[in-house]
Amino acid sequence: MSEDSPRSTAAEIPVTSNGEIDDSLDHNFTRDLKRALPPGLGLSETQITSHSYDSTKEGIIEAGPFQDGLRASRRSGPVVLAEDPKNPAMEKLELVRRWSLNTYKCTRQIISERLGRGSRTVDFELEAQIEILRDNKRKYEHVLKLAQTLSSQLSQMVQTQRQLGDAFADLSLKSLELHEEFGYNAETQKLLAKNGDTLLAAINFFISNVNTLVNKTIEDTLITVKQYENARIEYDAYRTDLEELNLGPRDATTVPKIEQSQQLFQVHKEKYDKMRGDVSIKLKFLEENKVKVLHNQLVLFHNAIAAYFAGNQKQLEQTLKQFHIKLKTPGGDAPSWLEEQ
Repeated sequence: MSEDSPRSTAAEIPVTSNGEIDDSLDHNFTRDLKRALPPGLGLSETQITSHSYDSTKEGIIEAGPFQDGLRASRRSGPVVLAEDPKNPAMEKLELVRRWSLNTYKCTRQIISERLGRGSRTVDFELEAQIEILRDNKRKYEHVLKLAQTLSSQLSQMVQTQRQLGDAFADLSLKSLELHEEFGYNAETQKLLAKNGDTLLAAINFFISNVNTLVNKTIEDTLITVKQYENARIEYDAYRTDLEELNLGPRDATTVPKIEQSQQLFQVHKEKYDKMRGDVSIKLKFLEENKVKVLHNQLVLFHNAIAAYFAGNQKQLEQTLKQFHIKLKTPGGDAPSWLEEQ
């Protein structure tokens, strides 16, 4: 490049004889900045402060009335953000970490048991009671389904008998030569329909109570059983961890891990023992309640069926009174919401 060619002013940095930057650079920079600023904004409103690279402070752009506040905040030194041990985000993160670790241990224990490699804690007496309960629940569900089918079929038969009785009654009025015959049949069908309604009320009452026993009382106990089984898996998972650590060497690194594992094992052992006790108590009370409920319902079912097919209308009605069953009027209007209160 020729010496006479123009050079950019941005590339010229005047230096004094002792190697320092000439102060006239600040004057030239200020002059150029004034030209570059848009109209209405002067240097009195904006100040650019720069520091050398070896300074502990970084470059700051201070503007307007906030100038002194920014200077004060910069002079106060660096800000340290300490972690709050009660920070909700940190607590959630810790909960997620513990849940993930616990899930991993339990999954490993389940897989190990299914592969026949891991050991599991078994309470043979309690396990037998739980298995009997599950088997009974399946059988009660089958009886419940059959009773519901019987109720549906009986309801259709009663409706047909009622319609048949109405048809006989109509023909009795229009056929003078067969007036008595149609009349007898009309009365018989209406009586059968009435007794069918009474039997239907008894069967539906039986269904309602058995359904409550199976799908609420027994199901509630099985939920507790599920919680007990989960506690057992956790207990065995942490027991296995502790046994593996005890088989290894003991040094400054492993001893704290063994102590922590011992504490976690103790916590889950207490939880397992508590859940086992809860299941035993619930199974005991369930057995007592089941015997009482099924005894009453089976007596009701038997007496109602026997009275119906024996044609004993009085005994059938007495059975409903014995168990405080209200008979709904066929075709009657549903009670208003005020009557149900």
